[in-house]
Amino acid sequence: MAVRSDWLRPPGAVEESLFLDRCTSCGDCVSACPYGSIRNREVDETPVIFSNEIPCYLCGDFPCIAACETEALLPVGELGQVKMGLAVVSFKVCTAEQGCNACVSQCPTQALTMDFSSFRIRVNTELCVGCGICEQTCKTVNDRIAIKVVPTRLLEVSP
Repeated sequence: MAVRSDWLRPPGAVEESLFLDRCTSCGDCVSACPYGSIRNREVDETPVIFSNEIPCYLCGDFPCIAACETEALLPVGELGQVKMGLAVVSFKVCTAEQGCNACVSQCPTQALTMDFSSFRIRVNTELCVGCGICEQTCKTVNDRIAIKVVPTRLLEVSP
């Protein structure tokens, strides 16, 4: 079985190389997650989220962050400071032109909007935190998933 690379780090995760230095793979954040969204990655036992399976529900008090004693996960002042990834819409697969916009109403940060002039879902990159709730919503109402969350560490960095 191929090793997946589409995993997200939990909310509050520091930059990846620093995260790997700080995380002890203790599993405290995994145990603290009330939804079971966080699990240990098979390769190195570090905590990850597979948003296409169980998204991060962005708990108000972030028990995963509170459980981390090594500062691999740092407190966030507000929801918008969480940056796990970015939702990307495949317009070839998206059924917005057929009237679907279920993902828009489920987005906890209002990062998704329906552009009625083009009948496309738009992602506000400033508001999207990469929780995967849109991906999960799309999965439940469509045959094919039109929204996928790209992990922050895989996003191209602009010079």
